[in-house]
Amino acid sequence: MTLELKGVSRSVGGRTHIHRTDLTLQKGTMNVLLGPTLAGKTTLMRLMAGLDQPSEGRVFWEGTDVTGIPVQERRVAMVYQQFINYPAMTVYDNIASPLRLMKVGKAETDRRVRETAELMKLTPMLERKPLELSGGQQQRCALARALVKNAGLVLLDEPLANLDYKLREELRIEIPRIFEASGAIFVYATTEPEEALLLGGHTATLWEGRITQFGPTAQVYRQPADRTTARVFSDPPMNFIGLEKTGHRLSFGNATNAPAGGRLVELPDGRYVAGFRPNHVGMAGRDTGEAIVFDCTLTGIEITGSETFLHLTHGGETWVGLVEGVHAPEVGAPIRISVDPAHVYLFTEDGRLAAPASYAAAA
Repeated sequence: MTLELKGVSRSVGGRTHIHRTDLTLQKGTMNVLLGPTLAGKTTLMRLMAGLDQPSEGRVFWEGTDVTGIPVQERRVAMVYQQFINYPAMTVYDNIASPLRLMKVGKAETDRRVRETAELMKLTPMLERKPLELSGGQQQRCALARALVKNAGLVLLDEPLANLDYKLREELRIEIPRIFEASGAIFVYATTEPEEALLLGGHTATLWEGRITQFGPTAQVYRQPADRTTARVFSDPPMNFIGLEKTGHRLSFGNATNAPAGGRLVELPDGRYVAGFRPNHVGMAGRDTGEAIVFDCTLTGIEITGSETFLHLTHGGETWVGLVEGVHAPEVGAPIRISVDPAHVYLFTEDGRLAAPASYAAAA
């Protein structure tokens, strides 16, 4: 069982929403579409489902061209950010509703409803109405209604975005278990890199209607193919600064230098762009060892309780650091930060990955 997009694009009113895309998804896989708002995630899912038709290209399901076949005639289920249940119907009847529309027999409907309810931990609630459930239970009811159809393709469009933190964490853990039990192709859209990492499987990063990289989630995170992918797969986005490599030295300007160790030694001399994630930023003390130290200006702070976001400027660059603990340095004052060279990526000036961070290459 495969879903293939071959040369698929989508344009509306002269504006391109999805650029030419080739993508193959395999049976029994979790596939995450990761990108900011308006990156094209929902449009791509609608093309997969048959809700929209491609301007160019073809969509294949199990080797059969299904381009132009309406969604009603495909084995597709979709769950949206705004979870939808029928408030006047019980949980049982909500889950059973698509089977009744498909004219599935009463005994088979009952069997599938109860199996799906058990999978979704809804068995004790089958006689309740949706408004008697918590937000997480209501979303599980919407998921159950999608799964009961035995759809080969299940599309989840930011399904947890409107739930509180505790419920999101609960369902993030449950969804991979659910997908493994169903054997369907799951496609899950999110704006959050952390969510993609928690879900695992494969991730496609999207930026302005283009898939910039697709592969095993951990691999895409650790070895982004280019600066755009690195920016998308980092929250806050990865920090960047230009540098020049000469022999065994990296020069970042402003008298900041570092040794070019490990795989960086093998790179040709020249100009590159260094990238490092906010969570790899430290507040420099007196003993920084081999760390790269930057003198910055603090432009703002955000304290979350267990972590502090540092908003920084360095030369013409705007950076964000994420450090553990509560820190309240004076806004507007100079601040020194440090970055372990093992956490630094190098990109060519046109944006391609030149060398992954040594910690990521070794993982």
